[in-house]
Amino acid sequence: MKIEFAPLNIPLRRRLQTAATLQWIFSFLALAQCCLAAFVLLALSDWWMVALLYAGWLWLDWDTPSSGGRRSQWVRSWTVWDNFRDYFPIRLVKTVDLDPKKNYIFGFHPHGVLVAGGFGNFCTEATGFSRLFPGLKSHLLMLPFWFRVPLFRDYIMCGGLVSSCKSSLSYLVSRPEGGNVAVIAVGGAPEALDARPGALTLQVRNRKGFIKLALKHGAQLVPVFSFGENELFDQMENPTGSPLRKLQNRLQSIMGVAMPLFHARGVFQYSFGLMPYRKPIYTVVGKPISVVQTPSPSSEDIECLHKVYLQSLTELFEQHKQTYGLTEDQHLTFI
Repeated sequence: MKIEFAPLNIPLRRRLQTAATLQWIFSFLALAQCCLAAFVLLALSDWWMVALLYAGWLWLDWDTPSSGGRRSQWVRSWTVWDNFRDYFPIRLVKTVDLDPKKNYIFGFHPHGVLVAGGFGNFCTEATGFSRLFPGLKSHLLMLPFWFRVPLFRDYIMCGGLVSSCKSSLSYLVSRPEGGNVAVIAVGGAPEALDARPGALTLQVRNRKGFIKLALKHGAQLVPVFSFGENELFDQMENPTGSPLRKLQNRLQSIMGVAMPLFHARGVFQYSFGLMPYRKPIYTVVGKPISVVQTPSPSSEDIECLHKVYLQSLTELFEQHKQTYGLTEDQHLTFI
């Protein structure tokens, strides 16, 4: 394989963008393991008392990820996120104003490999979420597993990440003062296994838990489509029924996290590596679906609202697809 190396005269701003994205990749793939190792080493060192005190704090703070988290506007506003945004670049597209007195559930599609658009738009202020939607606080839901890792949990909560458990979502959208946005990558880990350039298949037909909670708490549903999310990485072929896919599904059922074997470019060359391609991401926030609070929604209520949601998501995609690089004959497939 011929390796295409990056030129030496790359502008400083592009090098900073690459460095920012590299630390993001590291955070996703290795920071949790490093934090866990650091905690264990601290516990086995002469500073074991510090580890013991932190363990006590961890016990007292255990429910915070499912009780709104602990956002830090300072962390969300770091300059590194501006460089991360410009690497692709990532853009947040607003279609309508949202009432800050209400709570919202954003259904984010597609999941992609690492939810780059979801992170850049809703866990940082790089694309101006607070400016575009004044009075609203965004919270990206993440698997509960990650909030059990010492130190790492505190870092990710600073960006507004919270647990994706049922109680966490209920807490956010039941606040009487409103102003909360719970962002859910509806397709979840299984959809990540199909994330590759050109993919427009969404795992959403049987995803109705967020619909039920929207009805139960009267939260407004908002479809969000992130154009370009699946273009960032290639992935090893893993068609349904293949040995690799069976192994991935098995690991996902045991660990709760997907294990996509993805690849793209490197830091100093463009031929292979784990750095995403420089492809633009346009995350379009659609119109809210009005939801009447139904404390005990029936199966019929859930099914009806789910159909309305799928129709709204389809209309959002069809309305904007040609603006953001797709063709008229490309359509969403729901499974």
